[in-house]
Amino acid sequence: MISTGQLIFAICFVIAFVIIMIFSYRKDKGLHKKHYKNSFWILIGFLVFVGLLLFIKWQLKE
Repeated sequence: MISTGQLIFAICFVIAFVIIMIFSYRKDKGLHKKHYKNSFWILIGFLVFVGLLLFIKWQLKE
């Protein structure tokens, strides 16, 4: 079982982690736009690939 102290620590850790990640992202936002432009297409390709794998799995199951 999770004790009350562990639950409070987990909640505080998650909140602090999210806040630090937001500040870090805002700090590096300009660099991300410069070095990682058109990376959206890689995400689209990955999602299409995963979708194809799921479609093939579904087709072979029947």
